[in-house]
Amino acid sequence: MNSILILNGTNFKDWKENIEITLGCIDVDLALRTEQPFTPTTSSTSKDRRDYEKWVRSNHMSIMIIKRDILEVFRGTVSEDITTTKEFLVEIEKRFAKSDKAEASTLLQNFISTKYQGKGNIREYIMSMSNIVFKFKALKLELSEDLLIHLVLIYLPA
Repeated sequence: MNSILILNGTNFKDWKENIEITLGCIDVDLALRTEQPFTPTTSSTSKDRRDYEKWVRSNHMSIMIIKRDILEVFRGTVSEDITTTKEFLVEIEKRFAKSDKAEASTLLQNFISTKYQGKGNIREYIMSMSNIVFKFKALKLELSEDLLIHLVLIYLPA
């Protein structure tokens, strides 16, 4: 759990990924993977009660871990009425997720300004450019392979 980044307002995507991985690894992600079960009644089976108790524990632990990894300044922006981990993450995402347009703009700027510096492995440079193109695809922006090749070649030394 110490490897989880602290949410600081600029790292939401990485923070959320780390949270989900950590909750899965310590086996308290049930509240993220399933909907809240109905509160058991006197006619509920013991399995229903056990499932409900597991879910409640998972939800409680998950929210505690998430709150631990958010700067205190930001904790107050999330409503106290939120009781499930899923709702909590959605509420945080509304406040901190980057817009796709801003992210695409930053990626494009990095892509265009990334030049081979003449040091190190050319293959690493090409892979870093390909990685940026992969991130474009995740944002549903397609760059042709030909454009990638031309831009990589332009920035290589003669």
